[in-house]
Amino acid sequence: MREALGPRGEECVVNPIDLAEAAAELPLAWNSRALARVGEASVKVLRMDDLPLSAECHEVDEALLVLDGRLELEVDGAPLTVRAGELCVVAAGAVHAVRPGSRGTLVIVEAAEG
Repeated sequence: MREALGPRGEECVVNPIDLAEAAAELPLAWNSRALARVGEASVKVLRMDDLPLSAECHEVDEALLVLDGRLELEVDGAPLTVRAGELCVVAAGAVHAVRPGSRGTLVIVEAAEG
């Protein structure tokens, strides 16, 4: 455990988070776990499986970082593959769905919708 100073000089504790371990501990695929907050954004981790997910749309941008495996998306009707080590930002208002074949560990960074 390391101690650091926050933006206003307050003490805070900085603990590394093992993302693979956090994802492995989740009981079900596609159920995210919030790990931290950065400003107004939430950092979440989840496990993907091969099953598709229904289309959704958000009021704010959403960053998707594939740690391992791959994410198969459809964004505004176009197929998109995001591979391990790649980051994809889905723009606010874009309709996106998970296509079959997604698997691995995904980190999501998203601000609360207003």
